[in-house]
Amino acid sequence: MKITSLAFTLALLALGSVANAALPPPSPAQAQAAAAKKAAADAQAQKDKEALMASMDAIAGRWRSRAAGQGWHTNPSVAIAAPATAASAPATGAAPASQPGGKPGPATAAVPIRSEKLGTAPPSADVKKKP
Repeated sequence: MKITSLAFTLALLALGSVANAALPPPSPAQAQAAAAKKAAADAQAQKDKEALMASMDAIAGRWRSRAAGQGWHTNPSVAIAAPATAASAPATGAAPASQPGGKPGPATAAVPIRSEKLGTAPPSADVKKKP
C-alpha cells in the first residue's frame, strides 16, 4: 500500500515538473505569422458579425411587416450602439465594476463588517428563539 502511494506521489511530482517547464520565446518570424493570423481571424470575425447583423435586420423587418398586416402590436425598433472595439476597451484585469482598478475606496474600508455568524450583528427577526 505504501509503495503504490509513493509511486503515485513521484509520478505526480514528475508531471508537475514537466507542466512547469518554460517554453522558448517565439522567433520574430513566428510572432509575425501569429500577428498576421490574428489579423485575418479578426477580419473574418468582423465580416461574420456584419453578416449576422444584416440577417437579423432582414428577419426583424420581415416580421414587423407581417405583424403590421395581421394587426399585431409592435414596439418601435431600438437602435443598438456599435460595440466598443478592443482598442478602446481597457486592457486591465477583471476589476469589480464599481471600483476602478479593483481597489476599494476609503468609504469601503470604513464600513464595519456586520455578521450574525461572527456575533457582530443582531440576529434576524425570522430566526427561532432558543428555549
